[in-house]
Amino acid sequence: MKAIRFAAAGVAGMAELEMPGIRPGHALVRVRAAGLCHTDIDVLHGRYGSGAFPLVPGHEYAGTIEAVAEDVTSVKPGDRVAVDPNIPCGHCPACAKGLTNLCSTLKAYGVTENGGFAEYSLVAVDHLHGIGDLAFETAALAEPLACVLNGLGAAGVGAGGHVPGNALVFGAGPIGLLMALSLKASGVAKVAVADISEPRLAFAASLGLEPLVSGSQDIAARARGFDFVADATGIAKVVESMIGLTADGGTALVFGVCPPDARIAVAPFEIFRRQIRLVGSHSLNRNIPQALAILSRDDGTMAKLVSHRLPLGEVLPFFAKGGGDPATMKVQFSAEA
Repeated sequence: MKAIRFAAAGVAGMAELEMPGIRPGHALVRVRAAGLCHTDIDVLHGRYGSGAFPLVPGHEYAGTIEAVAEDVTSVKPGDRVAVDPNIPCGHCPACAKGLTNLCSTLKAYGVTENGGFAEYSLVAVDHLHGIGDLAFETAALAEPLACVLNGLGAAGVGAGGHVPGNALVFGAGPIGLLMALSLKASGVAKVAVADISEPRLAFAASLGLEPLVSGSQDIAARARGFDFVADATGIAKVVESMIGLTADGGTALVFGVCPPDARIAVAPFEIFRRQIRLVGSHSLNRNIPQALAILSRDDGTMAKLVSHRLPLGEVLPFFAKGGGDPATMKVQFSAEA
């Protein structure tokens, strides 16, 4: 089978691999759509995870079941499924508290185990979730959306939690826009998105979001003006600015992935005196079904975040493009492309 393969840190290429042998408790999934995430680029360069090379990347994917092990009865060939990539140990202190995303030995398809940038992927059946008739490219958004839902849940926002009067999300890339759209879907009336890219802000506006230029006077004039502020850029200076923009009694969410050695300066008195909630979140936590439910109800707006549906070989160059073209949003491998 054809696959994108990380041979070593910084070395990515196309490869012809043997079909995975089916192990007990597993299913062979024919990948129909797989999304590229910046985490995949960090994995390639050894900046995320344990650097398990060689590796087939890709942790945002969906497809059809081709075959199952003899002991599998929960799924069958032909089923249409999305993958939960996280593989927790199930017994460490974090797992015992239900925080499987914080497992002390967390593994994941596409990070430590071969993932979705291949024609086929071997996946444990308890990591598979039915998608009904949802389009594969939409179902492949379930993993990043589940990360967003985990972040909003940690912040006490949305389903079962508080609905802010307004919100600001820094970063008009795919994950920032997915968060902004999720806030709208949860009932937040006014959601703004800040970025420095005019094309991305124009796209955000076309999705019904308020565009704001990062660092502008328009944002500065709204100090302490947002009930909820989230960073989806991973830029430390942006994170540092969030407290000043958060309203008294509001919440600031650190969602973007800053470099491990980055540091920010925040006045503890501000957090104390204005009763600010400062929250962090990491990855997803067994909430792919909730993400699929939202995608099934969506009117197609979230699916607009997929800007490229490409054959496997045409995805490979995007691992080297970094930020690249601001018009590029979510890039996906599509078996139908």
